[in-house]
Amino acid sequence: MAKRPHYQLWIDGTWCEGAEGQVMASQNPATGQDWASFACAAPADVDRAVAAARRVLGDPAWRELSATGRGKLLYRLADLLAEHAQEIGRIETVDSGKLLAETASQTGYVADYYRYYAGLADKIEGAVLPIDKPDMQVFTRPEPIGVVAAIVPWNAQMFLTATKLGPALAAGCAVVLKASEVAPAPMLEFARLIAAAGFPPGVVSVITGDAHGCAIPLTRHPDVDRIAFTGGPETARHVVRNSAENFAVTTLELGGKSPILVFEDADLDSAANGLIAGNFGASGQSCVAGSRGLVQRSVLAEITERITARMADVVLGDPLDPATHLGPLATPAQIAGIKDALAQARAQGAEVVFGGAALDRPGNYMAPTLLKTEDPATETLKIEMFGPVLTLMPFDTEAEAIALANDSDFGLGSGLFTRDVARAHRVSARLKAGICWVNTYRAVSPIAPFGGFGQSGYGREAGMEAIRDYTRTKTVWINTSEAP
Repeated sequence: MAKRPHYQLWIDGTWCEGAEGQVMASQNPATGQDWASFACAAPADVDRAVAAARRVLGDPAWRELSATGRGKLLYRLADLLAEHAQEIGRIETVDSGKLLAETASQTGYVADYYRYYAGLADKIEGAVLPIDKPDMQVFTRPEPIGVVAAIVPWNAQMFLTATKLGPALAAGCAVVLKASEVAPAPMLEFARLIAAAGFPPGVVSVITGDAHGCAIPLTRHPDVDRIAFTGGPETARHVVRNSAENFAVTTLELGGKSPILVFEDADLDSAANGLIAGNFGASGQSCVAGSRGLVQRSVLAEITERITARMADVVLGDPLDPATHLGPLATPAQIAGIKDALAQARAQGAEVVFGGAALDRPGNYMAPTLLKTEDPATETLKIEMFGPVLTLMPFDTEAEAIALANDSDFGLGSGLFTRDVARAHRVSARLKAGICWVNTYRAVSPIAPFGGFGQSGYGREAGMEAIRDYTRTKTVWINTSEAP
């Protein structure tokens, strides 16, 4: 029998066990069996990682490396990531249950995020100010914000790491990357590529562990200057409270309850495909999952029929098998939460059109599920399901559709399907969400920023503007007069 892999922490260029010797097991969601183990950070490990980051900010090997030089290291990291995309994708699939077709392709595409920020590294410019004092030459210069705590969840970890690590390294920061204690293996594998790319020791450390040993000491650490967090709203509240200890600049990319609006003039095949892909991609384990399907009443029956016909052909199974369409959920707790929400939705009068149950087999498998309801207070329309559950609700008018879409504490993603260009502009302008996809869904690019409103957090990741979040502006005044 093959020995289970064991992953150590990557701190200051060295692999090590946690200071207190704590080890956790990582479970394969497809089998329900432990497949690997990993070391957990203790507060002393957090101190070492942050101290290494602070030290390297003053090390000439990193401090005096030109912006162009930082860009070259990022290009090298991107090439290594593309080269090892299949390998890292396979490890992520075993660790998280996501389809190999998705993890491998996403990892390969993530390389473009590092290339994008590699190209931006030497384009972070200051400005000469037209100051109102004739004897003064005044200019601004952007400088690295300092030590960054980047905290990523398990569900899209390579992507969400790139949107933090790329701009932070391009700006010249040092990063302590905290991987989720659920499925951290791909992040620890990624640390090997960071080392191979040639970043000086301490520029990036990769750690994982529980809240008390790792996350809390990191987010309240006095030497952390910037926190970039992706996760749930409840954890985010703790992060914000912790940041009061260090006044770290903080951005939050949180959950969502995204609406997809389908108007009667839409291409109904495209709309049905968008609802399926937007909600059941990654088994629904996405912060932008379009789990609120708002459909104009005149086409609701047809949309329901098209969706159920496609759902009947969905293959559930081993996420490593190319024939599989829907893999397991990452944790048993997700199954339990979905069961509770479905029970409440039924009690509120929602109709289960398809699915609605966990599979009686090893692993964390949930059947793709479709509900219909007329009640906007239905539980499955209110909470983030983080599983393959889509709820359809009818609307009659455009105004009603917008009101229903905006009836949420969240505001991350949204989508709408219509052939009416004027309506596309009208509705997209009124949806309270940081992203709006029209006649498509879940498209991403390193060029396009994303982020949310309300309970979906604040700040933006990706795009050119994100790199400014990893710098501080210094204003320099030079007196050019010879007079005393």
